[in-house]
Amino acid sequence: MDTATHDLNALFDQLGLASSDPDIEDFIHQHGGTLTDSMHLHQAPFWNESQARFLAEAVREDAEWAEVVDSLSALLRH
Repeated sequence: MDTATHDLNALFDQLGLASSDPDIEDFIHQHGGTLTDSMHLHQAPFWNESQARFLAEAVREDAEWAEVVDSLSALLRH
C-alpha cells in the first residue's frame, strides 16, 4: 500500500524541483499564465522531457498524482 503524501510539495520533489512553499509560489508566479486553454500541463515549455512524461502519465493513468497534477495545472492557468 502506498502511504506517500501526494501534495504540491511532494510533486515538486518528484519532479526534481525546489519544493518549499515559497519555492512553489515563486514557480507559479514565474510560469503562471503561460498555459493556453488548449494546452495540457505536460506540454508547457518549461518542463524537461522526464518531467513532462511523468505529468502526462500521472493524468493518463489516473495515478495517485493525478489530483495534485490537476491542481498545479489550475494554479498555473490563473
